[in-house]
Amino acid sequence: MKGIVLAGGNGSRLQPVTLVSSKQLAPVYDKPMVYYPLSVLMLAGIDDVLIIARPAEIESFRRLFGDGSRLGMRIDYAAQEEPRGIADAFRVGAGHIEGESCALILGDNLFHGAKLPALLRGSARTLRGCVLFGHQVAEPEHFGVAEIDTKGQLVSIEEKPKHPRSNLAIPGLYFFDHTVSDVAQGLRPSARGELEITDVLRAYMEEGRADLVWLGRGVTWLDAGTHESLLDAGRFVRDAQHRQGTRIGCVEEVAMYMGFITPEACHELGAGMGSSPYGQYVMESAREYRLAPSLANFMEE
Repeated sequence: MKGIVLAGGNGSRLQPVTLVSSKQLAPVYDKPMVYYPLSVLMLAGIDDVLIIARPAEIESFRRLFGDGSRLGMRIDYAAQEEPRGIADAFRVGAGHIEGESCALILGDNLFHGAKLPALLRGSARTLRGCVLFGHQVAEPEHFGVAEIDTKGQLVSIEEKPKHPRSNLAIPGLYFFDHTVSDVAQGLRPSARGELEITDVLRAYMEEGRADLVWLGRGVTWLDAGTHESLLDAGRFVRDAQHRQGTRIGCVEEVAMYMGFITPEACHELGAGMGSSPYGQYVMESAREYRLAPSLANFMEE
């Protein structure tokens, strides 16, 4: 399965911060925002990722990750000349997908939970068309909304409805089979002038090939696209890390646990960050893994 991180858009809700830098490079507590969605793809077992960004910011992402080899991955980059909707990622990234299944995650979405890795890998294994995830929210009118029947089957998908049929929001994480680029090519812009991801999901649903996976109470989902939600995300990461003693979205640690890199390579990456608390954590994580790799129980199925 290939991965795509959509880190484009103008970030207008976060101006003036985004006048000088990408929203997805803004810090969420102790690391750039993009670390969080990238780590989710890695937890799903994906080591071949395309980052889509505005042309002026491609080099900033490249300076951050390079070609991905230091993480035992392949990371490529593609420019989105202007925001054209989430589904445009499948047009921009058609060459990257190249007939394989694909996971798309939005660059301002953060997911965390003990059961998340197994949930992701299980959803990828059973993929038969597309998988969308559901999360209960208090104000569903701000999101794409899924409706399910009494048997748990998906019956409708709406984009930011004025009168939602459920409180089940659709987060910015989706799994698709190899036909998704073809589906996206057939889309027409919506009344908002965008290529809507809900239209892609609806196409699969109408063919009976869309499955909804409920994230449940054990998984936290945050959309850090506004000043308030960005602050909330930073507070959540700070509090969770201080309580648990582990770091959320630490791509070096995840790469080690996933077997993309060795503990020695992970330790070297931490050492390269000098005396920063983040670098110290990466080195300590590598030392602990060498001593007791069985403690990496968050990777269990």
